[in-house]
Amino acid sequence: MRPNAATGPLCRGIDATAGVMSFEDGSLYHACISWALPTVWPGAVYSLEVGITGTEGVLTIDDTHRDIVLATSRSQDEGYSPDSQRKVDFLGSYPPGDMALGELRGPMREETEQWLNRVSLGLPTQHATAAEAHDRLMLTKAFDLSARLKQPVSLPIASD
Repeated sequence: MRPNAATGPLCRGIDATAGVMSFEDGSLYHACISWALPTVWPGAVYSLEVGITGTEGVLTIDDTHRDIVLATSRSQDEGYSPDSQRKVDFLGSYPPGDMALGELRGPMREETEQWLNRVSLGLPTQHATAAEAHDRLMLTKAFDLSARLKQPVSLPIASD
């Protein structure tokens, strides 16, 4: 089965990308990004699994939000694209956070407050610098470019 066979035609584009980055020291980075999930699957909002393996240790991150599952006869609107067909949801899976008592709670609010403290008070923050963010954006764009060209690309790629 082709990776984009599930929702690619529906969305008129590529809905899955996989790639490998090879570094000068022999390290490899493998990624698979896929939007090819059934539209009624709760992970359509957000789900992430990361595994990092090294010679001296392993780090796994299960950020799939399958620990609190809500199933109901009423529709569950996605955070960014309401869909009345969804009846199951992974609670706490919307990346910005959750609405509680009329206010946004969670990562987006905390990151915004920390950024404001950095700008107004000069406090340290974990936010990426503009240069770091641009570098990561260009790596992501390299994956997309390679998928579109159907061939490897060398880094760095041009911004255009």
